[in-house]
Parts: sequence; C-alpha cells; structure tokens
Amino acid sequence: MSESKNPPFVWSNVVFFAGINLAALVLVPWWGFTQGFSSAAWVFLAVFLVLNGMSITVGYHRLWAHRTFKAHASVRLVLAIFGGMALQNSILNWAARHRVHHRYVDDVERDPHSIKRGFWHAHMGWMLREWPTTEADYSFVKDLEKDPIVMWQHRHYWALVWATNLGFPVALGLLFGDLIGMLLLAGVLRLVLSHHFTFFINSLAHMWGRRPYSDENTAVDNALVALLTWGEGYHNYHHAFQADYRNGVRWWQYDPSKWVINLLAWVGLVHGRRRVPDFRIQRARLQMQFGRLMALSEAGLIQESWRTTLEREYQRFWETVAQWREVQARKVRAGKAAVSDRWLRTELRTSIKELEYRLKMQKRRLRALSAALGTPVI
Repeated sequence: MSESKNPPFVWSNVVFFAGINLAALVLVPWWGFTQGFSSAAWVFLAVFLVLNGMSITVGYHRLWAHRTFKAHASVRLVLAIFGGMALQNSILNWAARHRVHHRYVDDVERDPHSIKRGFWHAHMGWMLREWPTTEADYSFVKDLEKDPIVMWQHRHYWALVWATNLGFPVALGLLFGDLIGMLLLAGVLRLVLSHHFTFFINSLAHMWGRRPYSDENTAVDNALVALLTWGEGYHNYHHAFQADYRNGVRWWQYDPSKWVINLLAWVGLVHGRRRVPDFRIQRARLQMQFGRLMALSEAGLIQESWRTTLEREYQRFWETVAQWREVQARKVRAGKAAVSDRWLRTELRTSIKELEYRLKMQKRRLRALSAALGTPVI
C-alpha cells in the first residue's frame, strides 16, 4: 500500500490507547479479584461516566457542534469541565472535526473518520495515524471562538484533563480510603468505557441499523448504540436533521440527552431549542418508503393493479408537499404579521396541522399497501 494510505503512526496516541485499554482489561479485573473495590469507587465510576457522556452529547455535540439550543453560562461551564474530563480533545477541536464529518460524510478524502475505510478506522484507527483528514479546520468554528468558555477550555485543556482525570480520583480515593480502586474504576475503566461508547457512534452507527429518514449516507438508527451513548444512536435521524436538539425524536426512543436539555429548559437554564417541523420528519419517512416501493415497481415486482394505487398515492404525497411549501412561503411573505396577526397566525397553524394530518393518514394507507405487498415498513 502507498504511503498516502498508510501515514505514520501518532505514537503518543498509540501508546496511550494501548496502555489504558490494557490496564482496563488486565489491571482492573486483577485488582478486583485480589483486593476488591469499595462501593464508593463503583459509585463514582457511574457518576463520572454519566457526567462525561452527557457533557459530550449535550455539550460538545448538541450545544456547541450543532448549536441546537442555548444554555446559561453555568451549564456551559459544567459541560466544558466534564467534557474535558472525557479526554476527547477541546470543544473547539471536537466541533471543528465533527462539522467537517457532517459536511463530507463518507468521503474518504475529507471525512475524518469515514466508515468507508472500515470499522477499525472509523472507531479509533483515525486517531492512531497522521491522516490529513484529522487536522482540525478552525474555519468551521468561527462562531465558537466568540464563546469565552469554549476558548477558556481550549487554552487550559491539558491542565483540565490532568486535574479531572487524576486529581478527582486521587482526592476521592484518599477521602474514601480506596486510592488504587478509585484510580482504576473512576479513572481508568471509566475513561475506556466513555471512549468506546462515543467511538461506537462513528463506527457501529454508520454500519449496523436502519435508515428510516435518509439513504444519502451510511448513518443508521441503532437502538443499542443509543442505549450506550445517551441517545446518540439515532444517527440516521441526526444526519438527516442535524439542526434538531433531539436525536430520539419519537416518544418511545431512549434519548436521555434530550430529556436533560428539556429539564434544563424547564428550570430556565436552557432556551432556544431548535426542532425540525413534524411535517418534514413525516415527509422524510414517507419519501423513503415510497422510494423502496417505487424501486420494486420499476423492477416489475408489483402487480399492475397495486402499481396504479402506488402511483396515485405518490402523486397525492407530492401534492401535499407542494401545499406545505406554499404555506411556508406565505408565512415568509407575511413576515412579522405571521406572528402579530392572531387570525393569520391561526390560519397558517391550522393549515399546517391539516397537512400533517393528511400525511399521517397517507402513512396508514401506505402501511396497509406495504402489508398487502409483503414489504416491511421502515
């Protein structure tokens, strides 16, 4: 293989990841069997794991990388501190790479952790070699450079890393009389678990799951990954609607990051949550299902009578979409009147609700049609 496909190793990263993963696999169980761990060590393993995970998902990802909501300075400070403890680089670097990933997803020449290079590369291999795509492009995060907390964390990142990853476990270990146990559980094992849970979003969530909203890239919805990553596993939805503060958009989907954001909004520490209109979400799901059925029709796998029904429903779908776009255009043309004029506001809202209901009914008909054809609904 050419040198361009095998750039030099980043030996500091290789040694670090090899060392800490080996410690988690060998030292942690050895110490547990021979000496045992205190209850406090287990408790703080869980506490720090949650704080690190939430700081990455709520803070690094949804707050800063995608600007899907706004938060009080106290919230941003806590997220910056415990996000730094997760040892995934500074907010500025993390967000810069993540925004590049979204813009160039699956492009092996631009996506920092493209799944097209394989599971290992997407999971953590991209950090072990000097791949050109891993260089942080700060032109993508000019807005974040205006956030004083982001820049404070960026300037003092390594001091923060040492203070939290070594200082916290040492202080707690001395306090509870279990220094080694606290270092191994709340320090080593917590960090390894936190890393791999996050890395699964780049690897598993781009190769194993469902695509109910878009098939334009490899991102998939994976409920197991969502369980491990505080709701980030609904990755197909996220790539389709990255401006939404929610990942698990359906009421039954496990998305504790969304719940935390909602709780903070309820107590007044978060505002400006951005949500994708329900119509757009339903349109995406229906469009995907229509695409699958139309592909079967073009392949001659659907009977003529059902093909006519499918084409009629498809025409109705696009008529509804056209009407929704017209309502949105009316809203834009109305400007401030769409907010201040109560009659106009009610009329526009009612029109949108009627069109949403129309899609809901069409979804039911399409489900029945799919059942008749023996095609599963995604």
